[in-house]
Amino acid sequence: MFLLFGFGSKRKHVGPGATRNCPRCHNTTQWVRMKQYQQFTLFFVPVARWKRVEFEECGICGAATEV
Repeated sequence: MFLLFGFGSKRKHVGPGATRNCPRCHNTTQWVRMKQYQQFTLFFVPVARWKRVEFEECGICGAATEV
C-alpha cells in the first residue's frame, strides 16, 4: 500500500497592501497582503488547515505586520 501525505505551512498572496514606512529598513514602499496557514495534505489534496494568519509584508526587506 502506498500512502502519500504532506504537512507544512503555506503562504498565499491576497493583493496589494498599504503604502507605508518600514520600521526595519526605513524605506517607504508598497506592502503586500499575505495569508499564511498550516495544512495537511493527502495525495496532494488539502485535508485540514489551521493557524490562519493575515499580515502585510514589506516588499524590500520582508518585515511583516499582522493585520
